[in-house]
Amino acid sequence: MQPTPSSVPQRRLARQARQKFVEGLCSGLAELDTTVQEFLATLMNQTGTAREMQSRRDTWLQYQQRHTTWTARTGKAWQDALAPHISTRDQAAGNAAGSQFELLSDDVVENKILASRMALTITEQVGPQFDTLRQRTQSLEGQELDSNDILRPETVCLALVEQWVESGLPRTDLLTVVDPLQRDLANLIQKHYQAVNVFYVEQGVTPQTDLKSRVRRTSGGTVTGSGSDSGAGGLASQALAQTREAMAAARAAHHHPFPPQMPPRMPQPPGGYATRHGMPTAFATGMTPLARARQRAQGVMGQLRRLLTQPATGFDMVNAPPASAALAHALTAHRVHADTYYSNVATLMEDYSPAAVVQLVGAVRERSTELKKKATTTGEKAIIEVVALMFQSILAEDRIPPAVRVWFARLQVPVLRVALAEPEFFSNLDHPARKLIDRMGACVLGFDATSINGSALETEIRRVVQVIEQYPETGRRVFQLVYDEFEKFLSKFLTEKQATSRLVSVAQQVEQRETLAIQYTIELRTMLKDMPVRDEIREFLFKTWAEVLALSAVRDGPQHADTIAFKRTAADLVWAASAKPNRSDRAQVIQNLPGLLQRLRQGLALLGVNGAEQDAQVKTLTDTLADAFLSKTASIPQAHIDAMAKRLANLEDFMSDATLGDMPLNADNIEMMLGIDASSIHVVADNGAPVDEAMVAWAQELQPGTWYTLDHNGASAQVQYAWQSQRKQLHLFAAVDGSSYLIQLRRLAAYLQAGLLVAQDEEGLTLRATRDALAKLDANPERLLD
Repeated sequence: MQPTPSSVPQRRLARQARQKFVEGLCSGLAELDTTVQEFLATLMNQTGTAREMQSRRDTWLQYQQRHTTWTARTGKAWQDALAPHISTRDQAAGNAAGSQFELLSDDVVENKILASRMALTITEQVGPQFDTLRQRTQSLEGQELDSNDILRPETVCLALVEQWVESGLPRTDLLTVVDPLQRDLANLIQKHYQAVNVFYVEQGVTPQTDLKSRVRRTSGGTVTGSGSDSGAGGLASQALAQTREAMAAARAAHHHPFPPQMPPRMPQPPGGYATRHGMPTAFATGMTPLARARQRAQGVMGQLRRLLTQPATGFDMVNAPPASAALAHALTAHRVHADTYYSNVATLMEDYSPAAVVQLVGAVRERSTELKKKATTTGEKAIIEVVALMFQSILAEDRIPPAVRVWFARLQVPVLRVALAEPEFFSNLDHPARKLIDRMGACVLGFDATSINGSALETEIRRVVQVIEQYPETGRRVFQLVYDEFEKFLSKFLTEKQATSRLVSVAQQVEQRETLAIQYTIELRTMLKDMPVRDEIREFLFKTWAEVLALSAVRDGPQHADTIAFKRTAADLVWAASAKPNRSDRAQVIQNLPGLLQRLRQGLALLGVNGAEQDAQVKTLTDTLADAFLSKTASIPQAHIDAMAKRLANLEDFMSDATLGDMPLNADNIEMMLGIDASSIHVVADNGAPVDEAMVAWAQELQPGTWYTLDHNGASAQVQYAWQSQRKQLHLFAAVDGSSYLIQLRRLAAYLQAGLLVAQDEEGLTLRATRDALAKLDANPERLLD
C-alpha cells in the first residue's frame, strides 16, 4: 500500500518542490560562472594564430565585464519561471491557437536552437532522475508538466541562453564555452533533481508503478500512448516526429553542435582547466588546422547521414535501390533537354541583376518540385529536397559571378542522379562530385562578372558541365574524369600569362639552385672532413663556391663544360692551399696559379661578385696560398685530390633527394638569374619567425586556384594561389592588379598562423551548402517529405 501524501495540499507541495529546485539552481550559479571564467582564461593562454589569440582575449575581456549581469539575470529568469503557470490543457490550447501566426525573430529562433541542443546533452545524463521527478509531480497535479515548466531541462537552458544574449554577450562566445558549461549545468541539475526527489519521498510522494500515467484519452475517447499523435494525418505526424528526433539525435551526437553559419567552438585548451576536467587535448595540439577543419566537416556529414537514414525516410546508405521508374524517366528527359530547359535562364543571367539570380533560383526550385512529384518513396523525396536546398545555397553565393552560377545550376540534376545512385555522396567529403564543385567554386570566387565572362576559365567550366550532363552513366566516374581534367587545366591556366610563366620558371630555378647549393655544401663538408684544409678555404668553398656550382648546374647543366671546370677548380684550390714541402709541388702551384685565379674570378662574377668585393675575396685566397708555401704541416696526398675531383665531377650521383632546410631568397637573386625586372614581384623570404610545424604542414596542402586575402606590409590584396615549386619550398600568389607574391614556405606558414593570409572560402561550397540545408530542415522539417 502506497503511503499517502502529507496534509499539505498537493499543488502547494508541487510548488514547494519547484521553489526548492530553483533555489538550488541559483545557488550553483557562482560555480557555473567560475567554470566559464577558468575555461576562457585557459583558452586565452593557449598558443594559436594571432587572430585566434586576439579573439580569445576579446572573449575573456567581454565576459569579465558582463558575467555579473548574466548570472544575476539568469537567476531572476529562473525565479520568474516559478510564477503560476497555466495548468489546464484547454487554456494551453487556446494560447497556442492565438499565437500560431506569430513571427519569431532570428534571435529567438537561434536561442531556442542552442538551448535545445544543450538540453539534449543534459537530458542524456539526468534522464532517470527527471523521469522520477516528472512522475511524482504529475501524480500531485494530475497532468503532464507544461512545456515551459522550470523543472524541464530545456526551460532551464533557454533562460540561461536568453539572459546570456540579453546581457550583451555574443551568442558565438556561448558556443565557445558550451561544452564545460553544459557539463557543469548537467551536474547541477542532477544534484537538485535528486534533492527534490528526496523531498518528495520525505513527504510521502512516490512515483506510480503502473502505466496509467503514461496513457491519455483524446477528445474522441481513443486511448493513445502519452505524447503520441492520432486521428487523420497520424502517419504523417509520426514521420514528422521521426524527422525531428533524427535531427535532434544528429545534433546531440555531433561533437560540434553549433548552428549553421555560426563559427565552430574553439578547440579544447591543453592543461589547466582541460586537464582538471578530463577533457581531451589531442584535438587542440595534435592536428593541423586543415585536419581540424576536416573533422568538423565530418561531423556535419554525420548529421546529414543520420537525417537520411531515419525510419521516416528509410533510405539505405549502403545499398541504394534504383530510382523509381517515373523519377528515372524524368531524370533522363532532363539530361536530353538540358540546353533547352536552361536557355531562357541563361539569357536572363546576362544582365547580372539580382532579379535574374532570383529567377534562376526559382527555376531550380521549380525543377526540384517537379522531380519530387515523380518520386514514389520517402527516401527519394528526402534526397531531392536535400540536394535542392544545397544548390539553393550555392546559387545564393554572391561571390560566384552570375555567368558561372548558371552552369552551377545545371549541375543540380546530375548531382541528384549521383546522390540517388551513390549514397556515399552524403557521407564522403572526397566524393568526386563534391570535390569538383568545391574546386570550381574556389577558383571563381575572386573574379567579378566582367572579368570572367568569356574567359578560358568560364569556357572550361561550361565544358565540364556539358560533359557531365551528357554522360550516360549516373555514378562517380564522370565526375572523377572531369575533376582530373579540370586540375590539369588549372595547372596551365594559372601560369599561362607570360609574366607569370616567366616568374614560375625563375622561381623553379631558384629552388633548384638553392637546393643544389645546400647539397653541394653537404658533399664538400663530407669530402673535406678528414683533410688538413685551412679554415679560410673551407669557408670559401662552403659559402661561396657551392653557390657557384649550383648556379652553373641550373643554368647550363651539371655536366656542362663550365660546370665541370668549376668543380675541378674546387679540387685544385684545396690542393694548392695545402702544405708544399716539395719544390716540385711549389713550382706546379706557381705554374697553375693564373688559370686557377681566372676560374675563381669567373665563378665569382657568375654570382654577381665583381669589382672591389671580388678583389677582396681573391686577395684572401692568394694570401692563404702564399702561407701554404711556408707551412710545415702534412700535405694532402695527390691520390686524395684525384678522388675528390672524380667525386665532384659526378657529384649529382651521390646527392640525396631528401627534403632540405631553408634557403635564402630575395628579389636580387631572381633578377640575376634571368635578368627580369622584379619590381612587380614581392619576394617574401623566410625571416626566422617562430612558426608551428602544423602550420608548415598546412601551407604545403594549399590547393592552386584558391583565392585568399593577403595582408602584406599593411596593404590588403586579393590574390589567387597560382603555383608551388616541386619541393614546395616556394609558393606564388597572383594579385588582381598584375603583381605577384613569391613566398617561401616557412614565411607562408607564419602568414597563415598570424592570420595575414586568409582563404576567402575556408570550408568549401558543398559543406557550407550542407550546413545551410540542415539549418532549413531544422527550422522546417515538414519540407523534407512534403
